[in-house]
Amino acid sequence: MRTARICVPGMAGVVAAAVHDGGARLVIGGRSVASAGVRFEPPCEGLVYGVILNDQDSLHAMGAQLHSAPYKSPPQAPVLYIKPYNTHVGHGSTVYLPDGVDRVQVCAALGIVFGGQATRVSEGSAMEAVRGFTAVADLTLPHDSLHRPPIREKCFDGSCPIGPWLVGREQVSDPDALEVLVRINGTVQQQRSLRGLVRGVSRLIADVTEFLTLYPGDVLLAGVPVQAPIARAGDAIAVDIPGIGQLEAHIAASAEGARR
Repeated sequence: MRTARICVPGMAGVVAAAVHDGGARLVIGGRSVASAGVRFEPPCEGLVYGVILNDQDSLHAMGAQLHSAPYKSPPQAPVLYIKPYNTHVGHGSTVYLPDGVDRVQVCAALGIVFGGQATRVSEGSAMEAVRGFTAVADLTLPHDSLHRPPIREKCFDGSCPIGPWLVGREQVSDPDALEVLVRINGTVQQQRSLRGLVRGVSRLIADVTEFLTLYPGDVLLAGVPVQAPIARAGDAIAVDIPGIGQLEAHIAASAEGARR
């Protein structure tokens, strides 16, 4: 089952819809609507937790830095950060860069969406707490913030497009086998397999919930890379996870700058 949260002209508020025909048709209570005429909202409503340094490519890219201050060694536990609510936007959104910024990293990830409370779950039972999966673009301003949290760089408005929809866990036989692609203006700029994760999806859930309770609607990001393609104002970006969906967004210059 694939489900989306959408706004439809003539209908009040955000409504849930079943996704058919690869996303071309949405069904709301038996009524079909074309996806071209609706606005997509994020398919989940909880907190979004990112995880970095959880793939072999990122560890290799960091190289000797992992053995010097402040790290001193490769991470022994998941390295987490939060994409707060101001960052969450849906498929097809326009994301405005902060004033004075002209580029952004497109960090593509698989979003693991929780359907039940997850506290200290085992690796073997981890998937029981999962409702489904979605695509996420963790938009990040390029930075070298090694000694302070990169709040501005990761948490500017609209910097976490999510969607287009949620794919039920029963439709994904092996999330660790998924491929994640980034397209900029239609051209593939990065392609990775989640086989390269240090902690696979179930192991990641177990390790995170050892110290952090995840609630229904929360999202855990798997596969966020350290090195990611760069997009600029005017670019169309897409995070494509075959079997999950293609999330699209547009990057625009600062809304403040545009009004000057």
